[in-house]
Amino acid sequence: MADAPVEERQQLDAAEAALIARLRAGDEQAFEDVVTRFYPSMLAVARRYVRSRSVAEEVVQEAWLSVLNGLNRFEGRSSLRTWVLRIVANTAQTRGVREARVVPMSSLQSGDDEPAVDPERFRGAGDPFPGHWWAYPTDWRTLPESKLLSQETLDVVKIAIDELPELQRSVITMRDVAGCDSDEVCRALEISEGNQRVLLHRARARVRTALERHLDA
Repeated sequence: MADAPVEERQQLDAAEAALIARLRAGDEQAFEDVVTRFYPSMLAVARRYVRSRSVAEEVVQEAWLSVLNGLNRFEGRSSLRTWVLRIVANTAQTRGVREARVVPMSSLQSGDDEPAVDPERFRGAGDPFPGHWWAYPTDWRTLPESKLLSQETLDVVKIAIDELPELQRSVITMRDVAGCDSDEVCRALEISEGNQRVLLHRARARVRTALERHLDA
């Protein structure tokens, strides 16, 4: 948003102001649109703090009520989505404390000690051309579009994301599924920009590995 042209920012601000006005007026279609757009990132944030998807879904529902009740107090100091995600985070944190959840240290790590690509895919020190790929990844632009966009391929992506470590899953869901910017992710998940970049890189690498196994087969 900060790097967008002034005219584009003004258009976005005007569109959001109109959306907020519709929500405050009780426009059901506006609410449905917001739910559709925000739900993936809200669920990702909730799963960062509670132990299961079912509990995270309950958190999201509770947070929606807080959003609706607080709309008249929203001052526009941040984007609507950032404000909503902070409500989700606060709700999830309260729920996590109430359930006496202990967050495993592994969920707080950035993944700096985890290789983005399996080291066995590269030639070893005793091999010709050490450090190079044994076999370069396939250029997916050469594959039929029907295969790339098939439901089977989309299911592979979904499963790969679901199997990611907690923070990686939250970050890639917010960035690549929900379309959040890095600032929104950092604020909602309470992580640094550097940590966010590492987590996103690791998550994308794992998803790409799963896609390679599927598409290259």
